[in-house]
Amino acid sequence: MELFDVYPLFDVNIVKGKGCAVWDAEGKEYLDLYGGHAVISIGHCHPHYVEMMTAQLNKLGFYSNSIQNKLQVELAHRLGKACGYDDYQLFLVNSGAEANENALKLASFTNGRSRVLSASKAFHGRTSLAVEVTNNPKIIAPINDCGHVTYLPLNDLTAWEKELDKGDVCAVIIECIQGVGGIQMATPEFAQGLAAACKRNGTILICDEIQCGYGRSGKFFAHQWLGIRPDLITVAKGIGNGFPMSGVLISPDFKPVYGQLGTTFGGNHLACASALAVLDVLEQENLVENAREVGDYLIAKLKELQQTQPHITDVRGRGLMIGVEFDVPHADVRKKLVYEQHCFTGCAGTNLLRLLPPLCITKAEADDFISRLTTVLDSL
Repeated sequence: MELFDVYPLFDVNIVKGKGCAVWDAEGKEYLDLYGGHAVISIGHCHPHYVEMMTAQLNKLGFYSNSIQNKLQVELAHRLGKACGYDDYQLFLVNSGAEANENALKLASFTNGRSRVLSASKAFHGRTSLAVEVTNNPKIIAPINDCGHVTYLPLNDLTAWEKELDKGDVCAVIIECIQGVGGIQMATPEFAQGLAAACKRNGTILICDEIQCGYGRSGKFFAHQWLGIRPDLITVAKGIGNGFPMSGVLISPDFKPVYGQLGTTFGGNHLACASALAVLDVLEQENLVENAREVGDYLIAKLKELQQTQPHITDVRGRGLMIGVEFDVPHADVRKKLVYEQHCFTGCAGTNLLRLLPPLCITKAEADDFISRLTTVLDSL
């Protein structure tokens, strides 16, 4: 049997990691400016994370959600304090798409509606509802195209208000910083107007913080830069630092009903241990503040580089969620970065380099990346 070929792969076999570095099977070291799709929040193989996961595995790896799991209770309490939503409720699942599925489902259970507004260029996952609110027809199968969703331009408040004021919209789902969409950022004016329009029309506001959350923007959640308070917040990626883990933060206005939501693996003992370890390190090492400080530094350095590098047409982002746009395909840049400069980055569209490094990245490592990128651009 062979693997089903769904990913274009670099010919590199990574076998070890530490902090912002990874090594291949031949012992070659790579600088990781991608963190595996923004998943590695506290750094590869952080000692505290390894210790907590090992200790938990030596006690109990899994049991079902039919019994109490005090680790879930502890995680809900700790997460609420860390992000400022200690009056919210937490439902734990396994992946970002699953978190968005459940958020949309809960919204529909609550107001009985089925219509959803999503942003142009949005990406919310590949499962049934999550892919339908993703603005990419190439990955929406006919069975998923149910006509529930209207896509609207990010930051065009008039267009969103027009649809919301029809009074039939179940939910709005939005990334306050779009990842796959190319590091496009919602403005405070748009976000606040959108939240107000949702409130007056009985529409549930969902903020997808799967990629832009968990400290990546320099605040715990990206929407906290915009002065809004969503009804539902979805989290994944950085919550478990590589262990499959996600959740929905649910406003106190929602009341649980047995049987509406459920999961087999969500919030299992190992998953909770991973998430608690992440919160420990985020707090002890001030990684949210580091994301803001080093992110500002890296963006400034990239903008300086833009002044001398004609191939760079734009630099945008916040914290450690950064886009670098080129006048050449990103594939040309990424291949050289991987094979010649031993550095991993992400991408979006055809011309954008997406930087999502672990939140522990240092200014020295940021400078190292600038040097490697400069070498690549000079060779084009």
